[in-house]
Formats: sequence, C-alpha cells, structure tokens
Amino acid sequence: MGLQEIAVGGIFISPLLLYALLGFVTTVIVRTLLHWLVGQRALWYEAWFDVSLFVLITSGITYLLSVLLEST
Repeated sequence: MGLQEIAVGGIFISPLLLYALLGFVTTVIVRTLLHWLVGQRALWYEAWFDVSLFVLITSGITYLLSVLLEST
C-alpha cells in the first residue's frame, strides 16, 4: 500500500504529494537549524544545497513510509 493512490471524495491523490509536503516542512526545519548552527557563509551554493536537501529528505521519507506501510 506504500505508493497507491488515496481516494478522497472520489478524487485520487498521489501519496508522493503528501511525502513531498512532509519533505518540504522537514527541509525548512533542517535548513533553519543548519543556518543557525553553521551560518550562511559555510554554504557556497545555497540554491543547490536546498534542492539537494529537499530531494534527499523526500526520498528518505518516501522509502521509510513505503517500507513501513508495506509491512502492515
């Protein structure tokens, strides 16, 4: 059941959309903590860092939740 659509009122919603929203919120929190701890000068290419952090966190969330939902 990990990556099957979720029916909400007859409309199918992709679970990847929910995973991406959860990944975005987590990315904002991690990015804020990193900027607070390390500072802005340590990140050379901030846009590339933000995109790669979002992709890594979203793929990790997708993997973990799909494995957890498959086992139930």
